[in-house]
Amino acid sequence: MLKVNKLTVRFRQHDGSRLVPIEDVSFTLGRGELVGLVGGSGAGKSLIAEALIGTLPRNAEVSGAVSLNGSAPQKGAIALAPQGRDALDPLAPSGRQVARFARLARVSCDVPQLFADLGLPPSTVKLWPHELSGGMAKRVLVATALATGADYLIADEPTVGLDGASADRIMALLADLAVSGRAVLVISHDLVRLARVACRMVILEEGRQVEVADAAAFAEDRLVHPFSRALWQAQTWEHFASEEEAC
Repeated sequence: MLKVNKLTVRFRQHDGSRLVPIEDVSFTLGRGELVGLVGGSGAGKSLIAEALIGTLPRNAEVSGAVSLNGSAPQKGAIALAPQGRDALDPLAPSGRQVARFARLARVSCDVPQLFADLGLPPSTVKLWPHELSGGMAKRVLVATALATGADYLIADEPTVGLDGASADRIMALLADLAVSGRAVLVISHDLVRLARVACRMVILEEGRQVEVADAAAFAEDRLVHPFSRALWQAQTWEHFASEEEAC
């Protein structure tokens, strides 16, 4: 079980002051669960991911407690599937660089089988990043995280830039990973799709946690905080408007 208790991130400024983009964020994530981390742009969602995997810049100060099964998370225990295609090495075929992640983690990985499990055709191992479609690139990014052998996975904006059908497939894939026994934290603006597959959602407003709600609370109008309700209303309007345009 991953437990995050009052996580706060501060950045030291040149003048000696402290910028506090994340303050008092708390949630849990267990194996077999998919938890959503949502909020407006600039809410600090990706910063939380960086704090959990230990990649914040040097001027960052982290307080609060993060534990995995009662202890501090070991390096590599939590893997990140990054947001953009630019996280892939443009100078290596997809299969080779996924295998590189496995070697760095010192785990055995059958890359063709991993790609097959993610719904990628066999030829994907030889494709360069620029040859991948948007949906394929997202799956390869997930593969880079899974290749490390980590049971705890963070997916950062896994549906951004995808068409509706591809976005549905990616969300279904992440849900299947949770069902298979992994723990999945999904950072996303795609609140409508995420609410369909998550067990609960952590809602941020400008780096402050306003609510942790079970996913059903969105559709059942049981959200407590005004920001949560406003975010859901805005997202549902945008989602169905875009679907109508697609039709």
